[in-house]
Amino acid sequence: MNIRIPTSLGVIAALYFTANFNAQTKKDTLSKENKIDEIVVIGYGTQKKSNVTGAIASIKASDIENIPTGKPEQVLQGRAAGVSVVTNSGQPGAAATVRVRGITSFGAGSNSPLWVVDGIVVDNIGWLNQSDIESIEVLKDGASSAIYGVSAAKGVILVTTKKGKKGKLTLSYNGFYGFSNTAKKLDLLDASQYAKIINEGFTNDGQAPKFANPDSFGKGTNWQNTIFGTGEKSSHEISITGGNDKSSYYTSFGYFDQTGIVMSDISYYKRINARFNSTHKVTDYLTLGQTFAYTHTKSQGVSANEEFGGPLASAVNLDPITPEVVTDWSMVDPSGYTNPYIIRDPYGNPYGISRYVNNEMTNPRAFREIQRGNYSWSDDFVGNVFAELKFLEHFTFKTSLNGKKSYWGSRSFTPKYYLSPNFSNTGFNSLNKVDENKFEWSMENTLTYQNKFGNHSINIMVGQGVYRYNISGGASLTYSNLPIDHWYDASFNFDIPQDDITAKGWDGIQTRKASYFGRIIYDYADKYLFTGTIRRDGSSKFATNQHWGTFPSMSLGWNVHKEDFWLDNKVVNSLKLRGGYGVLGNDEMENFRFANFMVSGSNYTNSGNNIIIGYAPSTLANPHLKWEQTSQLNIAADFKLFNNFTFTADWYKKKTTDILRQINIPGYVGMPNLPWSNVGDMENSGLELELGYKKNWNDFSISVNGNFATIKNKVLRLEDDIDYFNLASFQTMGPISRVAVGQPYGSFYGQTYSGVFQNQAQIDSYVNANGDRLLPNARPGDFIWQDNNGDGKIDEEDKVNLGNSIPKYTFGLTVNLNYKNFDFMVFAQGQAGNKIFQGLRRLDLLDANYQTKVLDRWTGEGSTNDNPRITRNDPNHNYSWMSSYYLQKGDYIRVKLVQLGYTLPKDVTSRFGMSKVRLYITGENLFTFTKYTGYDPEIAGRNNSEQDIVGVDRAYYPQARTFLLGANIQF
Repeated sequence: MNIRIPTSLGVIAALYFTANFNAQTKKDTLSKENKIDEIVVIGYGTQKKSNVTGAIASIKASDIENIPTGKPEQVLQGRAAGVSVVTNSGQPGAAATVRVRGITSFGAGSNSPLWVVDGIVVDNIGWLNQSDIESIEVLKDGASSAIYGVSAAKGVILVTTKKGKKGKLTLSYNGFYGFSNTAKKLDLLDASQYAKIINEGFTNDGQAPKFANPDSFGKGTNWQNTIFGTGEKSSHEISITGGNDKSSYYTSFGYFDQTGIVMSDISYYKRINARFNSTHKVTDYLTLGQTFAYTHTKSQGVSANEEFGGPLASAVNLDPITPEVVTDWSMVDPSGYTNPYIIRDPYGNPYGISRYVNNEMTNPRAFREIQRGNYSWSDDFVGNVFAELKFLEHFTFKTSLNGKKSYWGSRSFTPKYYLSPNFSNTGFNSLNKVDENKFEWSMENTLTYQNKFGNHSINIMVGQGVYRYNISGGASLTYSNLPIDHWYDASFNFDIPQDDITAKGWDGIQTRKASYFGRIIYDYADKYLFTGTIRRDGSSKFATNQHWGTFPSMSLGWNVHKEDFWLDNKVVNSLKLRGGYGVLGNDEMENFRFANFMVSGSNYTNSGNNIIIGYAPSTLANPHLKWEQTSQLNIAADFKLFNNFTFTADWYKKKTTDILRQINIPGYVGMPNLPWSNVGDMENSGLELELGYKKNWNDFSISVNGNFATIKNKVLRLEDDIDYFNLASFQTMGPISRVAVGQPYGSFYGQTYSGVFQNQAQIDSYVNANGDRLLPNARPGDFIWQDNNGDGKIDEEDKVNLGNSIPKYTFGLTVNLNYKNFDFMVFAQGQAGNKIFQGLRRLDLLDANYQTKVLDRWTGEGSTNDNPRITRNDPNHNYSWMSSYYLQKGDYIRVKLVQLGYTLPKDVTSRFGMSKVRLYITGENLFTFTKYTGYDPEIAGRNNSEQDIVGVDRAYYPQARTFLLGANIQF
């Protein structure tokens, strides 16, 4: 491996010696500053930040306590270089897609990092109350993450919750209330414009126009006004903390309630939290403690990024001619409203049914009525107990028992309804509930030796753990033909025939893991730093000969400013160089994919034509299936400059080999399921920069923190006989992205064009070497498709890379200003270097509405060279082929948060027994600077292995613009 850092060390040296040119004395600046070093959480312990040798981003409670989010993982957005956080949708309760240094795998599981809360491994932190968080540490590189072994390839995020502190009882309240609305609506055709465009499509294809008098329709229905409204957002959190020399405790309660901006009746999220943490010093040597949290959620949502139905897709695609509610029968065809199960408003008027746009596109107001009363719910119990024993002065033994018990499910009532000829349920109603549960537990034991002798400091930790995951099960129950008409009457107490009852149940397959791990942290005089770790993991997901994997790491650091030759100066106050290398693993796939099980379903008939249940192998066995392995190199430097600036630069290269993925096999093999194998390699590399500035001037202070990260992703290897495989598909267009060797993961692929044919002569002269027309079906106004491979014809082989779905650059900026009792914060974040596929219009619905961009279509020679003519038959595939016509730049800068606060003077609050009262006003998502023409440029993926591609807009639920009033009160 060739590693080249051409100028960075030279720049450091030049900067250092320039600053010291006139220096007269040598001083130990650290002792002169006499400051307490910040402590950061690392795996299974803590460490002074000045001695950390890995790439760890640390976010403290003070950084996030005033940020009013609905999901705690969203507070990471824009605050740590190399950590991408993309909100899955603006829907209340929607989680965020979190990526640490890019896409690590494309086969086994999602690319989400490992979440560890108070030592408990969890699959998400959506159940966590944000005000309970003491700190968040993101372990970004291999050296810092390797202590978690097989689970760490996609990054590790450690969350530490608040604990009690010695002192008097403290009661705190944090709450806010506000409202939300949409920041943007699409420019869609009104009814008259729509009718003219539809007519033009018919006449361009040689057919009679559909509408006799387009101008008579006027503006028509604005379906976006139907779905978008005002949402509400409120939160109330109370915490009690205190303690003495022996015991301390922290207790909190929280309630969060949010309704969405899209049909708030069926778009909401409610959460109730409770937490109790305590620590008890039984003796000078023995400490006992526990953490416990309970969370209950209830939510309902609409299709957040789905073109096949739902209010958002319907609002974009429905024709504006159809009325919301039919009150004037002369405007509709009465024959379309004779079905007895048509949904009506409270006054008995039917909701409008489109004559032109059907399939899953329905009147949003009617759709809302059939969704009422449906919801999902969850109950999560998360906790641990631990004992810590100190003995022989330098030894500490800690044992902890961790567990999470989850219950979740849904309840839904489907009435009889008729929303359109293609979207109806006129046979029978049904009431369904699903109940699932899962229990996971682990036990870990660590022994630590810590000592300091002379200039030597050493910390040795060894540990062992056992883990049980996916102890789960569930059941589903459906009652049909209930003697009711409305959701509020639905109940499982009705006595109905057995034939109308459907029930099923299932059990999960338990995963077992065992681990042994160790770490050595050594430093000499706080100058020369070393950390080495090793972890050996065993998993039941692999065959006996592949159960175990070993994951080592090593990192080094050098606090250059502590050397005797370092001269005190006012430019470079401190400098630390560090570097590390680690190997990580990934086993995120279902159990026993190495094996070949016999499954039912291969039925056959005997001589008497009786059906016999047959069994056959489920897939091909692969006893050599093994872990994915990710190795990562990190080289970095940390500076303190001009006494008030901090600067950190990290360069990394991360390579994943033996990616776990299902492979294609010929159909004649006769296997119902594709086998798994280790068939791919992929690489990520990038540069991460963080700059901070702090300064105080009497009553005024300022704090600025900015970060910038680059990422370059490249697929290195796939199955031996293929160069690519297709990824996301879109409607009748087929695949729009692929995973290809030598290209970034999930790149958009399609045809390219060089303008629009202006006349027939251009078409006739666009020929191959044989003189044959390259586009024989083209007409003036059609795209000029390019013959990219030069084979004299235009087909699938001419597809090329059209752009990257993964942003090349991400950045964030936080500014805090304080003047006397006033505080002001601005937070902005963004991304650049990616493309977005805008798939808002249904291609298979020829009468679906258009955005006003269509008004700039080709209408005659010289009218435009950018947009094709309107055609319904589309013989030249102007609209049906994937091309750059559907791609837009995804760059944006978003002013995510603006907050102004005022803290009442203490002489005022003390009169009421309060130690602090702070009032604030907050604006969220106030401005977004982007050239993207859709609702929202921040578009996440679908968070699974084969569709984990960001930037595909299928009618995205936009993030809301929100205004809040809040208060922080402490007694």
